[in-house]
Amino acid sequence: MNNFQTAILAEPVPPLARHVFFTLESAQHLAEALRRLAPLVDGKSVVAGLGKSALQALNKEQDKLRVFPALSAHGIDIPSTQHALWCWLLGDDRGELLHRTNALIAAVAPALSVVQVTESFRYLDGHDLTGYEDGTENPVEQAAIDAAFDTQAPGGSYAAVQHWQHDLPSFKSLPQQEQDHIFGRRLSDNEELDDAPESAHVKRTAMEDFEPEAFVVRRSMPYIDGDEAGLVFLAFGSTLDFFEMQLRRMIGLDDGITDGLFRFSRPTTGGYYWCPPIAHGQLDLSALL
Repeated sequence: MNNFQTAILAEPVPPLARHVFFTLESAQHLAEALRRLAPLVDGKSVVAGLGKSALQALNKEQDKLRVFPALSAHGIDIPSTQHALWCWLLGDDRGELLHRTNALIAAVAPALSVVQVTESFRYLDGHDLTGYEDGTENPVEQAAIDAAFDTQAPGGSYAAVQHWQHDLPSFKSLPQQEQDHIFGRRLSDNEELDDAPESAHVKRTAMEDFEPEAFVVRRSMPYIDGDEAGLVFLAFGSTLDFFEMQLRRMIGLDDGITDGLFRFSRPTTGGYYWCPPIAHGQLDLSALL
């Protein structure tokens, strides 16, 4: 029986989701708040991850967990907006997701307070709002399990979460070939381009091109907030190193070449979280409490 939060690998991404971020208000009350949270997290309809500040408040460590780094290079800024707790709620009814969100918020108060809630959704068959398919090169089956989960802490996974805000009118104003070259794929059939430039997203993030190979499992979904729209990028890994290797290459820290995505999109948030295993149908916090 799997002891990991199974929604991490469930395909396809859900019709609807909510990303809920919490800040730490009271270390004194945190342990009890997490005990109330645990039965609400089944790993199927809710995935939960803890930031480094939460573990520090409990005087605990996960060796591979760290604070999301703020990076800057070639006129591109990657912000860090690290929080203590992140919950990813999955479903198909907005009202039900709202009620479940409120239950989580009530369960963790007063130790943790909500600071951001983002509604996301599945577009077409798992596409970005640009129209391009997302997560094409995700590993599958056993390779996905190996990529997403930490063998040194069975059932645990590390999540990287970012909001990417798109300038869709600017992107859509580009000629189709130029749009394809930004991603390195044809919109019409999702085929990778033989003549894609080195700045193409597929070349900047080709997981097999790193040493060691930097495989992660991506579960990103679009969001709309008023007149703002973009992608909630979500990647799960056995380590945060592989995501960070890709991010550093995207902003040109490896070779000075920046990812074409930055022509129309910018990250506005960034956080790292450790996702504990599941035991008896609820979040297993035995490593912490």
